[in-house]
Amino acid sequence: MIEYKKKILANGLTVVVNRDPVSKLAAVNILYKAGARNENPERTGFAHLFEHLMFRGTRRIPNFDLPVQMACGDNNAFTNNDYTDFYITLPKDNVETALWLESDRMEGLDITPEKLETEKRVVIEEFRQRYLNQPYGDQPMLLRALAYKVHPYRWATIGLTPEHIAQATPDEVQAFYRAHYRPSNAILSISADIDEEKMLDLAEKWFEPLANRPAAPDHIRQEPVQTAPRREVAERDVPATTVSLAFHMGGRTSPDFYIADLVSDLLAGGDSARLYTHLVKEQRLLSSVNAYISGDVDPDSSSSRASSCRRRHPNRPKRPSAPKSKRSGPGLRRITRSRRSKTSSKPTRSSAN
Repeated sequence: MIEYKKKILANGLTVVVNRDPVSKLAAVNILYKAGARNENPERTGFAHLFEHLMFRGTRRIPNFDLPVQMACGDNNAFTNNDYTDFYITLPKDNVETALWLESDRMEGLDITPEKLETEKRVVIEEFRQRYLNQPYGDQPMLLRALAYKVHPYRWATIGLTPEHIAQATPDEVQAFYRAHYRPSNAILSISADIDEEKMLDLAEKWFEPLANRPAAPDHIRQEPVQTAPRREVAERDVPATTVSLAFHMGGRTSPDFYIADLVSDLLAGGDSARLYTHLVKEQRLLSSVNAYISGDVDPDSSSSRASSCRRRHPNRPKRPSAPKSKRSGPGLRRITRSRRSKTSSKPTRSSAN
């Protein structure tokens, strides 16, 4: 268990600090509760767009990366459905450089039309490269559309379509920034070999002067209970057939989350897992099989299983099946039947249950 101290500043910023006596580095992380779930359905992809824009400099610091490099540090960020996360790792003696940079871009981001157009092109190209021009790239999007009908989880972090980013105006982008990039919507964590009270004092020094910008809470529609199976078969020019299944489960704070996490490991957590043993090693129906949980915050998150199919060589003998006592039950048999019911040589199939 990692021991830490927590404090909420007067402007609403949550600060968490941990003393790590082993490392000579400091890790400064700031998480904004601004993910794909907080976007307008007509303007998806904004959270990911801001992951890019936040590195384009502020009115006082035009080059964000330069001070980090001069302090012998490294930085990066990522976005998912629930939040956007930025982190800087640097020598502990330079920890204030990270706090200075993060506090500055929390309220002083310089979003010029030129910078916005540049990052819009980068994000649109990423959309095309990773999701439209890559084999199986759109399969996660197809599965999301089956699993969710009203909740924002129905689109990926990259967005529903590149047109949403292409049509974004400076005013819309500024409004998203003002609504979500504010102290009360963020969590700052610091881990270093520094006294915890001192780290809290440094957080107050750099962040408490920032004024909080009140914003209306996002209206996030909750997903209704799914009452019937949903299936879709998509024809693509891909080298092999894949099948994906999603099952609704509780949110990240639900007790069921840990059960689903354990089940996913039992089914496909390595070469000795049940699905891999039965479908790949014994039956030779598949070339690979995987299972994972999404870890999303809201309920009705999905547990997905993806498999890559291959045809058995006609002269290759089929290995004998395992005794019934070793089979993993109805879930496995259902997946096996779904493979045997394919009618096309190279479809991509998605299913939500």
